[in-house]
Amino acid sequence: MQDLMTMLSTLRRPRLLIRAARFGAQDYNRDRHLQRLLGYGSLPRSGAALMRLMEMERGVDEQRRNDDAGYSLVRHLDLLIAMMGEAQLYQSSRAPQGQ
Repeated sequence: MQDLMTMLSTLRRPRLLIRAARFGAQDYNRDRHLQRLLGYGSLPRSGAALMRLMEMERGVDEQRRNDDAGYSLVRHLDLLIAMMGEAQLYQSSRAPQGQ
């Protein structure tokens, strides 16, 4: 199985969607964003949260590709912003502490 960062780097989404998500990720607040997306309660660790967000985003992206009337651009952006924020947290938690 691929690691999380490899899975993220292989995602292919429209450029404008990614640019908007990068802009939004600058103000990412884990408590506020994850509570809204994953539901209230205790928040999972960044790796587990990232896996759930990726599954949710995959479903929303499938709606986008199929021109589904239920597709929500705002929800898609929220998921991508959270994925980017969690990926940054995940990477920083995996980085060697001595550097």
